Amino acid sequence: MPELLPAATPRARVRVPLRFDDGYGVDADVVTFHGLTDGQEHVALVLGTPSATPLVRLHSECLTGDVFGSARCDCGPQLREAVEQIATRGGVLLYLRQEGRGIGLYNKLDAYALQDQGLDTYAANTALGLPEDARDYTSAAQMLSALGISSLDLLSNNPDKAEQLRTLGVDVQRRVPTGVFKTAHNVRYLRAKVLQTQHTLPLPELSAG
Repeated sequence: MPELLPAATPRARVRVPLRFDDGYGVDADVVTFHGLTDGQEHVALVLGTPSATPLVRLHSECLTGDVFGSARCDCGPQLREAVEQIATRGGVLLYLRQEGRGIGLYNKLDAYALQDQGLDTYAANTALGLPEDARDYTSAAQMLSALGISSLDLLSNNPDKAEQLRTLGVDVQRRVPTGVFKTAHNVRYLRAKVLQTQHTLPLPELSAG
């Protein structure tokens, strides 16, 4: 049975014009919340005109990728793509303060150092005594409920996000894959996501044994 969630409520809603380096721009309603279980300052970006089954992305904060354009991951390009796709169709981007799959910025950078020694992104976390993926999406489900969203299409390559949301009572009708943003610096990272956590990234060189 779905978990019974404590209620969260919208705290404030403000219009913010988003402008990207490639010239794309769109206005978003940024919503903050009271009552999120983890106490973090997550925000929702409402884009376009959401339908009864909006397109939704749960995007975990990535300072290095989202802000500084790091090529070690695909987070920045995924964020840019998601904003346009959601704005076109109508939906919500939840920007979740879950740096480094929930382990924090400093630990993520420590994990990078271990990756430079040959460990993959998941093994590096466990070598630090941390979970491979510490993210919990209870607050995301609370945010969706506070926005009146109970059914959605999820923009994600990660099956765990859909499974957690369904366990929390959200009707994920289907999972919409993101693009594949491969660089010379992130192929090992992307391949680990395919092999270790079954991300749907349709590149033969990422899924080969």
